[in-house]
Amino acid sequence: MEKNIVIVDDSESIREVVEFTLTNAGNKVKVAVDGKDALKYFDGSKIDLVVTDLYMPKMDGIELIKQIRKKDDYKFVPIIFLSTESQQNKKMEAKEAGATGWIVKPFVPEKLLAAMNKVIR
Repeated sequence: MEKNIVIVDDSESIREVVEFTLTNAGNKVKVAVDGKDALKYFDGSKIDLVVTDLYMPKMDGIELIKQIRKKDDYKFVPIIFLSTESQQNKKMEAKEAGATGWIVKPFVPEKLLAAMNKVIR
């Protein structure tokens, strides 16, 4: 079943690989270059999942999660971090902000799809 997914990453190559993976799995994908850019998609339209990087210019992934969680329509949307960062303290900070899961880059497309299917209800 088609899901509406927002990808947020400042790396064009990562955005392309994630978009390709999720689109080929039958999903509708919207792409943003950083957290500030991503906020335009949280306008009341249906979003089933957010896949975001941690370190980005203008607004990082943690701040993006905090902004998303402030919006009533998106309080419970699953958010997966896709980052090179693997430190436990960053994972805890993300979880406290409202992240649902964490995948370390480089990632295997099947792992991303499995995580997506696990967190989307």
